[in-house]
Amino acid sequence: MTTVHPIILCGGSGTRLWPLSRKSYPKQFVPLMGQQTLFQACAERLRGPGDNPFAPPMVLTNAAFRFIVTEQLAAIGIDPGPILIEPDGRNTAPAVLAAALHLSASDPDAIMLVAPSDHVVPDSAAFHTAVAEGVRAIAERNDLITFGITPDRPETGYGYLQLSTRPDGNGKAQPLGRFVEKPDLETAKAMLTDGSYLWNSGIFLFAVRDILAAFQTLAPELLAPVRTAVDQAQTDLGFLRLDPAAWDKVADISIDYAVMEKADNLSVVPYSAGWSDLGSWSAVQELSDPDDDGVATSGAVTAIDCRNVLLRSEADAQELVAMGLENVIAVAMPDAVLVASMDKAQDVKQAVTALKAKGAKQAEQLPVDHRPWGWFESLVIGDRFQVKRIHVHPGAALSLQSHHHRSEHWIVVEGTAKVTVDDEVKLVSENQSVYIPLGAVHRMENPGKVPMVLIEVQTGSYLGEDDIVRYEDVYARS
Repeated sequence: MTTVHPIILCGGSGTRLWPLSRKSYPKQFVPLMGQQTLFQACAERLRGPGDNPFAPPMVLTNAAFRFIVTEQLAAIGIDPGPILIEPDGRNTAPAVLAAALHLSASDPDAIMLVAPSDHVVPDSAAFHTAVAEGVRAIAERNDLITFGITPDRPETGYGYLQLSTRPDGNGKAQPLGRFVEKPDLETAKAMLTDGSYLWNSGIFLFAVRDILAAFQTLAPELLAPVRTAVDQAQTDLGFLRLDPAAWDKVADISIDYAVMEKADNLSVVPYSAGWSDLGSWSAVQELSDPDDDGVATSGAVTAIDCRNVLLRSEADAQELVAMGLENVIAVAMPDAVLVASMDKAQDVKQAVTALKAKGAKQAEQLPVDHRPWGWFESLVIGDRFQVKRIHVHPGAALSLQSHHHRSEHWIVVEGTAKVTVDDEVKLVSENQSVYIPLGAVHRMENPGKVPMVLIEVQTGSYLGEDDIVRYEDVYARS
């Protein structure tokens, strides 16, 4: 029985769904559709069917997201395979090649299922059937497999796959005719009418030996630096950090450009059971169960006499009220609000570019800052003071640290904190507080089995996050 090895790619920054998705915490880790995040839904889907489960997933991500990955997998009861840390984003070709080289060391005949972490595929059973068809095609012909989505509209935001013949609906793998770049609207309409074009999903299936042979033939310049990056990778708290010096020599190129568009043994499995890459807010609106007037809402929202709108409030204490709107996207965050015409949904990343140009921190940073031990958010910031809410996971601990420019007051509001201040260690319970003088070596821990929450009041001449001297850290941060 063939074992499928899922490879989950989750290093992207997700600017097209700003302001909810930002570089510091992109869309794959956000519960956009329901309670689970897109990454968690992907991992659940890649468990495989019950009678033939897939291998534990290999994950490729970056250093900033490594603890988010393990935390979100643990929350749904998935023990992952290797988690490879890319020193920098180099697009999908180097990531896929690194996964193939790592997997080849233990199983050169393995089947790799490569999937982005931020797609919506609602019918897992149909997806598993499509994967099984791809496995069959690999066994018969050693093909490289991609999955093509049956289009239901003339979409200009996706690339296309043209099949050699029009699909007959049986879901069988078919030879690929050619790749087609994102078309204009008139071309997309003609493709939809033609019937032989499918959307390019960016999901792939191949045997390790076959994809390595394809890289050797079609993109040999990638092999040496990526192989060195894998061979010289260093273990770090259960993660595998690819060698940064070797990785720095790797070209930034997609798997489509590097291999797929040049390969002569590529087949497509047509898939028509529902799929979206959630590449725009208009796609989110379509999948958010809009009412008969096309009104899709999330959070504390009141809509009056609106048509074809997406309204989301991402703060419990913030009510979003819309009146008489049509074809509008409105997404309200505590620190930023997006209001856009629905026909500009594909252009939201231009807003991020404009914000970065003016130096606005909202371009990339969420008001909530996620850390390995939990998260914090700034509630009030003044000239010489800052008030934060800090959430520490059960059993987690902040680093042993000191500050040059600020002192701190901690007030525990939920749970119990174990606090170290120089040579003193004590427990601080709800409604109790502790003072951390300027320069004191201190640490905060949560010894309990429930989250611990405290309010931190900082005072001093400089309150930046870089004013931290770390002496010990269980998460091996410098």
